[in-house]
Amino acid sequence: MKIFFLFTFSTFLLSAFEQAAASAHYDKILTHSRIRARDQGPNVCALQQVMGTKKKYFSTCRNWYQGAICGKKATVLYECCPGYLKMDGTRGCPAVAPIDHVYGTLGIVGATSTQQYSDISRLREEIEGRGSFTFFAPSNEAWEQLNSEIHKNLVDNVNIELYNALHHHMVNKRMLTKDLKNGMTLVSMYNDQKLLINHYPNGVVTVNCARIIHGNQIATNGVVHVIDRVLTAVGNTIQDFIEVEDDLSSLRAAAITSDVLDTLGRPGHYTLFAPTNEAFERLPRGVLERIMGDKVASEALVKFHILNTLQCSEAITGGAVYETLEGNTVEVGCDGESLTVNGVKMVKRKDIVTSNGVIHLIDEVLIPDSAKQVIELGGAQQTTFTDLVAQLGLASSLRPEGQYTLLAPLNGAFSDDTLRMDQRLLKTILQNHIIKVKVGLNELYNGQELETIGGKLLRVFVYRTAVCIENSCMVRGSKEGRNGFIHIFRQIINPAEKTLHEMLRNDKRFSVFLSLVKAADLDDVLSRPGEWTLFVPTNDAFKGLTDDDKDILIRDKNALRNILLYHLTQGVFIGSGFEPGVTNILKTIQGGKLYLKTVNDTLLVNELKSRESDLMATNGVIHVIDKLLYPADLPVGNDQLLTILKKLIKYIQIKFVRDSTFKEIPLTFYKINIIESNVQPIIRKEEPIIKTYTKIIDGRPVEVTEKKVTEERIIQGPEIKYTRITAGGSDNEEKLKKLLEEEVTKVTKFIEGDGHLLEDEEIKRLLQGEAPVRKAQPTRRTQGGTARRRTRLANH
Repeated sequence: MKIFFLFTFSTFLLSAFEQAAASAHYDKILTHSRIRARDQGPNVCALQQVMGTKKKYFSTCRNWYQGAICGKKATVLYECCPGYLKMDGTRGCPAVAPIDHVYGTLGIVGATSTQQYSDISRLREEIEGRGSFTFFAPSNEAWEQLNSEIHKNLVDNVNIELYNALHHHMVNKRMLTKDLKNGMTLVSMYNDQKLLINHYPNGVVTVNCARIIHGNQIATNGVVHVIDRVLTAVGNTIQDFIEVEDDLSSLRAAAITSDVLDTLGRPGHYTLFAPTNEAFERLPRGVLERIMGDKVASEALVKFHILNTLQCSEAITGGAVYETLEGNTVEVGCDGESLTVNGVKMVKRKDIVTSNGVIHLIDEVLIPDSAKQVIELGGAQQTTFTDLVAQLGLASSLRPEGQYTLLAPLNGAFSDDTLRMDQRLLKTILQNHIIKVKVGLNELYNGQELETIGGKLLRVFVYRTAVCIENSCMVRGSKEGRNGFIHIFRQIINPAEKTLHEMLRNDKRFSVFLSLVKAADLDDVLSRPGEWTLFVPTNDAFKGLTDDDKDILIRDKNALRNILLYHLTQGVFIGSGFEPGVTNILKTIQGGKLYLKTVNDTLLVNELKSRESDLMATNGVIHVIDKLLYPADLPVGNDQLLTILKKLIKYIQIKFVRDSTFKEIPLTFYKINIIESNVQPIIRKEEPIIKTYTKIIDGRPVEVTEKKVTEERIIQGPEIKYTRITAGGSDNEEKLKKLLEEEVTKVTKFIEGDGHLLEDEEIKRLLQGEAPVRKAQPTRRTQGGTARRRTRLANH
């Protein structure tokens, strides 16, 4: 029972201590200051003084090790900790300061001006007598810095004005710094005026934004805290101040338009960075008129200037990020005596204290992204893109009421050759970077197609750590504006124009590989729609291959297909989409594994460097290599074939198992099978839609006209929609027409192999030589009322 009692009691004490410590930041910082000065003797505290000023701080670890406060160099001082005194001939501060009444304690802490004013205003008798007071005593320097006119009025009327002013600095109970909780409101001894307390994590404690510079000097009838300025009466609310301040009439109009002004009249602990009229006048007239005419934008603008926390200037000793009422953040910092917002000195007047917060007047208007047009979201790294969009007349097509997504390449993506291009070509390139709809990063998915204002369809590829559109991948920095998103890309986006087969046929570097593809009857695979990644060896990979050698390869079609299909994987894998330095295991159509990773922006395939990567095709992507790939675990059983392969492949040891044969790889891995039934479809046609856009063919812009026709087949209630886009009578149109006339109930797509990025467990199984778990392809049936739509493209 005793053990249980002791455990319960100790738990209670620990809990009480933690709760007290949670609000005693000042005392924690003071303790650290004592530790830093322990070599100087007992009861010595280390302070930092900002060079060129009289400001001293018991510093946080951050400021201490930086050796600076508010970006200014700080010197280290060693002084007696509050409540202790030096003695002649001894180290440190071994003596305890005498305990006196509040009046006498004012002299002990050096607040002699406050002591003198207490004497002449006849407050002395009260603070020498019985009671329990807290006196926030202005330092001598604080009285010197007080406005001369206010100072004179106080001294000229000591019995009323000065007496009341000193009472405004007093609370009728003892309050140590640990009792001064953040957000607390105390009632002063003058006319129940409010004293707003803030206790910050960096140890700074403020009273109506005046900083306590020497705290917790105990008196027989209370406690004295020395503060760095004379307190003035707290005004009404922030709303009240805005409504009567002539220099804030523009802000007042914006706050009324956006219905935010009433918020600033409610109880709270707000910080308002209030732009002056001059700040609003600096904005371009068109920008100001657009924002003021848009209630959503004006509300975002006003709320972007408001913090839901009270930040006095004296509490800011370094940069910190704060969330605004608009939802985004601003960085508030300091530079010497000046406050900064987002790194810019813009505060003209600090610490206008109200009953529900504090106001800092600034000479710039802060415009949040949510109030900007999408073209205004571009940062310093996207100026080439935004300048070109404006210069080529595309900015005017981005209507304020529209919805767009800009895919903005970094400045470095634009080479000199690109910038010297014909303006018509350059305009077409830029159109490929403007999407017709507003699409956020979290709305993008793998396989998605996005239509540009130029009529192009761009494909989206989503990987573990990257999102790519066609050949280019995003970098951090996406922003949402009033009429769209902007996403940042590493490279200029190049939409695919040709199939894999067409790209091989048009590039002489791949002529040998293409001839082998044709001999293996695989050219149809590379011509049809699909999603493939093809690793293509250049002709250099086949140096030393004689015509006889080639004939031997071609005669063994199974061997040839095994070799070629080891270069093909299902799925589109962009080189820059891989996580740098991490090995990705892909399964090829042949069945073997490829090991891919990127190092220093170079794609490695089985540790071989890709000489050129991310050549986009309409049905996949090509990565160029200069070696023939071969699966290391696949044995060769023919002497002639082994000799040929050894000529071409010297980077691995090829296994030889006599009389072993290559497996047959049927071409069903890419074909679509049609299964017939006896149900007659009903065909219904819609009106055709004509669309014209510009297409780059052989480096020149060519105008292309498309006709979009939708046909619907209804089979026993359900309907299946086939959509085709064609420029007129083609083989594709005839094939589609034939399909629609036939009896069809279901389409099943058979795909052998799985080329996705493998999950960890699958990787383990593959590395251990086990067969991967294959996901069954679901069979889709025409049941219910579900419509299926297929889109086919044929441009002429």
